[in-house]
Amino acid sequence: MSAFTVALAGKGGTGKTSIAGLTVRYIVEKRKAPALAVDADPNNCFNEALGVDVHATIGGLREEALATIRDGSERPGGMSMEQIFDYQVQQSIIEAKGFDLMVMGRPEGPGCYCAANNIIRKYSDKLSDQYKYVVIDNEAGMEHLSRRTTHGVDLMLIISDPTVRGIKTAERINILVDELDLDVKERVLIINRISGEEGEKLSSIAEGLGLKVAGLVPQDEVIFRNDLEGKPIYSLPEEESIAVGRVFKILDDLKIP
Repeated sequence: MSAFTVALAGKGGTGKTSIAGLTVRYIVEKRKAPALAVDADPNNCFNEALGVDVHATIGGLREEALATIRDGSERPGGMSMEQIFDYQVQQSIIEAKGFDLMVMGRPEGPGCYCAANNIIRKYSDKLSDQYKYVVIDNEAGMEHLSRRTTHGVDLMLIISDPTVRGIKTAERINILVDELDLDVKERVLIINRISGEEGEKLSSIAEGLGLKVAGLVPQDEVIFRNDLEGKPIYSLPEEESIAVGRVFKILDDLKIP
């Protein structure tokens, strides 16, 4: 049985990765099930939200494999390059308490992430049978959608900041999913960092643009301080943070199986 896959999308600066980290935490704590976290952003920082160190990335492994081919280096045990790379990817998965993490990283030079994206997609699919849940933190913006990195998704969480510009970006993401005919079963919007009464107005604007609003997450000084100090949101006590509780409530209401 394939894993239930949650993907996060949104423009930069919305707190998308923090909510991705809380989604992993929710699954581990509330659903009591193992999760595979996938950092599909070349500027990887999902590990920081989760509080784990990265020892290898898909992009880095691919560069090593290409160097081996270029140099004509001897392959151990007569293994094919694909077998070697498959083994390396398996070894690169970071194991943590309740979840594992796979990181794309920065591949072959600026502007070209297609190969690493394809590898991420292949191994996310391949590994999904080993986990009940997969949580994919996509890069900011819409590039990952246009490259069809995000597919076979049960729930897409589109994250916006509390601005009309953020809501319009969310609308473009929503439209692009339809235009590319991506396999996304459900899409919802979460408006993050609400600091006053703007939530109701922004929700109304979003719904007028065809977006389903799953909930509002308040600006949280505890999370802000955590970020300043470089502490992972994953370990933040729920009773200290209003945002943690609110994200958990949104995920409860979405009835993740």
